[in-house]
Amino acid sequence: MTAPATTDTGRIPGEVGIWVFVLGDMSVFALFFSTFAYSQARDGSDFTRAQKQLELPFGLLNTVLLLTSSLFVAIAVHRVLQGDPRRVRQLFVGALACGLCFLGVKALEWGQLFADGRSAGGTGGEGEMFNYYFMFTGIHALHVVIGCIVLSRLIALDPAQPRTDNQKVLVESGGIFWHMVDLLWVVLFALFYLTR
Repeated sequence: MTAPATTDTGRIPGEVGIWVFVLGDMSVFALFFSTFAYSQARDGSDFTRAQKQLELPFGLLNTVLLLTSSLFVAIAVHRVLQGDPRRVRQLFVGALACGLCFLGVKALEWGQLFADGRSAGGTGGEGEMFNYYFMFTGIHALHVVIGCIVLSRLIALDPAQPRTDNQKVLVESGGIFWHMVDLLWVVLFALFYLTR
């Protein structure tokens, strides 16, 4: 674990490496989103017809779950940085529970789509939209799994012990990663569930 980077105006939260990862990951997703937007513009009616088959309540519930988890993480990180251990572990547990519920809801949604005959590997406008949907939400779900592992690591830190500088950087970096996961979902939610 490296020491936090500093500038003349103050300290950058987390490790420099987490910011490089986040910017790289966001750039890859921006390319994905641009590709989707191009395909959607080319086959608009087919994409719209396919998107209407997605259940908005699933998307809304998952959005609420991740926004809630990000709130828990933000409060927990703030308390760690202030040296206030009150309910830090419970906040991270709450965030982890929301992340696991997100995965459960996504599994239910995918299961329902599979039962209705929707899957990746389709052709034509509708099939292409579902290819994008399963690929993007699958990659995002992998990010959520990694984020849950990170949260589990943060839960394992003893809240009663004073945090070292390296532990504070770890907590900040974990929070930054989790907020990126949340931001990616908000864009995916708008892309798939609201642009129809």
